[in-house]
Amino acid sequence: MEAGKESHVLTEKLTAPLAKIVDRHKDKISAMLVSGSNSTVGQALGKDENVRRVATFCYPMLPGLLRLVVKEPRFIHFVMSNREKLLARLAPPAGAQEI
Repeated sequence: MEAGKESHVLTEKLTAPLAKIVDRHKDKISAMLVSGSNSTVGQALGKDENVRRVATFCYPMLPGLLRLVVKEPRFIHFVMSNREKLLARLAPPAGAQEI
């Protein structure tokens, strides 16, 4: 299989489960990332170490069959490459107000 096509298939397979995990554990992940009073989730996800921490937290929660196919280093690489999508799930869009 071509590398580009393989990457696209991986993205399709991992995006939905990762989105469910992040949505379900949003508060726990945000608390893990935001350590200082001036920090935001967006700033925290700008640091590679924090993105790796989120990926390491989420990996064990993936469905078992998916973990058999996608090993943790590959999953961490996927999360690092798609951090903008992760940020969109964790941080409200700029200018958005909570009701």
